[in-house]
Amino acid sequence: MRTPLSRPALLRTTLAVAVVAVLLLAAWALAERDNNTTDAAVQSPPTSQRPVPSIKPSGTPGSLPSAAVSSTTTALPSSSGPAAVARGRGSFPSADTTGIPAGARLKAVTSAPLRVSKAGAVIDGADIRADISVEADNVTIKNSRVMNAGEWGIIQRPGVKGLTVQDSEIRGNGTDRLQHAIFNLGGQITIIRNDMSVVSDAISTSVGLVEDNFLHDPIYFDGDHTDMIQANSGPPPGQQLVIRHNTVINTLEQTAAVALFQDFGVQHDAVIERNLLAGGGYALYAGAGKKGTSYNIKVISNVFSREVHATGGRFGPVAYWDHKGSGNVWRGNVWADTGRPVTP
Repeated sequence: MRTPLSRPALLRTTLAVAVVAVLLLAAWALAERDNNTTDAAVQSPPTSQRPVPSIKPSGTPGSLPSAAVSSTTTALPSSSGPAAVARGRGSFPSADTTGIPAGARLKAVTSAPLRVSKAGAVIDGADIRADISVEADNVTIKNSRVMNAGEWGIIQRPGVKGLTVQDSEIRGNGTDRLQHAIFNLGGQITIIRNDMSVVSDAISTSVGLVEDNFLHDPIYFDGDHTDMIQANSGPPPGQQLVIRHNTVINTLEQTAAVALFQDFGVQHDAVIERNLLAGGGYALYAGAGKKGTSYNIKVISNVFSREVHATGGRFGPVAYWDHKGSGNVWRGNVWADTGRPVTP
């Protein structure tokens, strides 16, 4: 039979247990702090330039089922059983393959807005803390950083076409809202190998090519309607919107990674192919709406990840798919972790 502890002994024992608990809690807190402060590398400008706050991209690299990352749309995973379990993002675009190329030097930082009114102008190596307004055809912006607040980082104005934005970083400052990284109100646009983050909406365009970009970690401000890539109607007659081989991760609960909306017209002639999609309310809004039945919407060989939500998006992987739309194709879209088909 155990002898009961005296009151002083009981107090000493209680105090010792409390001290051990506090020490354990402190060690745990330090470990969590270390785990949460590993930021992604940001391409370093010359030392004379202002430092740029970094952000930790969500998720970790790894491998995906080979069929899911194939460069063609013909080799599809079998629906008879799960593919090898996938981890991370495989060969999809990342911070290492997008943004300002290693070794590129940026010009001195400027805070003055830039208006481009000369057709064919090339903006190379800019480091601008304001917006770029493109007001002439066939302008190229490359190897540059745009970081600001306001309605847009880069805008192509109505009546203007041919803008190319490549190998650049467009982002908010983390304190004030940047509504759109790239806002296209004009015609054809090409957006390739860019890194965009800390924005309410990354890309808004109804026409053009969006390829090999890394879109991630949006930031929410009151009243936002957050989409990483959005189109509010179909493209002009004879043109199309191609969204191909991007990593698109919306870490918020609304609205989408990729969204084809019918705010201003019927959705049509869009190709969404070989992207890695995750997050939002739904990872993909697929084009159906009140303006009419969407058509020629091709959603092919995309990989839906559960890294943000277990169901792909907060409420599911896909919504607003027109099963009966003429020319609509849903083929080879799979879950990242199992390789099993995603069905709309």
